[in-house]
Amino acid sequence: MEEGKMKMTGDRDTCFEREECESFIFEKRREEEEESTQEEAEGSSGRRYGAEEKQEEERMGSLDLTDPRISSGRTAGARTRLTPDAVINLDHGDPTMFEAFWRENGDKSTIVIPGWQTMSYFSDVGNVCWFLEPEFAEEIKKLHRLVGNAETRGRHVVVGTGSTQLFQAALYALSPPEAAEPMSVVCAVPYYSSYPLITDFLKSGLYKWGGDACTFKSDTPYIEMVTSPNNPDGHIRQSVINMEGGKTVHDLAYYWPQYTPITEPADHDIMLFTVSKSTGHAGIRIGWALVKDSEVAKKMTKFIEVNTIGVSKDSQLRSANILRTVREGHEASLGGETDKFFDFGRRLMTERWNKLREVVKHSSIFSLPEFPLDYCNFVGDMCTSNPAFAWLKCEGEVKDCEALLKSHKILTRSGKNFGEDPKYVRISMLDRDEVFALFIERLSNIN
Repeated sequence: MEEGKMKMTGDRDTCFEREECESFIFEKRREEEEESTQEEAEGSSGRRYGAEEKQEEERMGSLDLTDPRISSGRTAGARTRLTPDAVINLDHGDPTMFEAFWRENGDKSTIVIPGWQTMSYFSDVGNVCWFLEPEFAEEIKKLHRLVGNAETRGRHVVVGTGSTQLFQAALYALSPPEAAEPMSVVCAVPYYSSYPLITDFLKSGLYKWGGDACTFKSDTPYIEMVTSPNNPDGHIRQSVINMEGGKTVHDLAYYWPQYTPITEPADHDIMLFTVSKSTGHAGIRIGWALVKDSEVAKKMTKFIEVNTIGVSKDSQLRSANILRTVREGHEASLGGETDKFFDFGRRLMTERWNKLREVVKHSSIFSLPEFPLDYCNFVGDMCTSNPAFAWLKCEGEVKDCEALLKSHKILTRSGKNFGEDPKYVRISMLDRDEVFALFIERLSNIN
């Protein structure tokens, strides 16, 4: 390869640490602040746990996450060897399940970036989002038209470093700068566990976390987050508040045919998407928003400009090529599932959910939500949802489902992080085949 050029492939050569890496950092920093406050109040006598040790103690017990037997994908390079007694980490949503597809199709999405390319801050100075690569914007629109999951006509595309940055940008753009009090940010329970952490992390005077949208009674302005399909439970959602002064942001990260039937193009004021869940490339750290109002799009762009002075052009160009590979694989008249990403993903998710439901059916302890059949315009047939996460409930006398599964070396995320009862846990369905197989084996042995 010529000197000064960088080769970027569609393969996931690196095992990434966590799906919600930003929220993971936010949580640790918040714990550090709480720890510091406690030490000031109590004095310096005695040993104080650090934030990481404290989280380990509370969520992992005596488990050591640096142990190579834990299938957390925490180290870069070669894949961690999975042993029969491994602790399997299904707390996060690292989409390594899709590696098999991209190992077969990685060459199609390989690009070479010359050393002189992408040197400027600017991509398209005539566009509202001046750091958006035109090639990426075009592929976004083409993929949405192919899948039929979002309206792109009359929309501005705003690119962000993952959908987390876009969420923050939307809150900034929708909050009046001269308001007497912060805007309340709400979402119906169970809500995505990172919403409260991200909303309150900067202690902004513009907005604050307001809790469950279903119990929000204030007559003050608000921003409602609508996640559909919902993370963690997979259900299709609509806004639950209809009061004057309210704004909505639709997080549609999972509105793709491998997870749910595509019944109609989403048509909302602000819609958030991410490469990590659409194609599985979480490490690229790219998301996009489709924004109807030009002033809102300008404010979102301004937030990202001040926050990170734009978004990586290399990541945008790689994302454009990956989206193109997905689109062209489905547009080709010939070729089997090996070329069609959404067919591959839908088949694998269906197989995994069938196996999980079979285990739960023969269990007296666990239950799962049910999803109706619906017509998928993309598939052209009746389909059911196969969400990226399983919202598992422990029935009967089990009060803490996370603790029960942890005793069987299965790490999950407790329902209390989503505003729900700890009888619930969220379980990632997106890990590698060998991890999922071990999970099903262990779950079937819990009586």
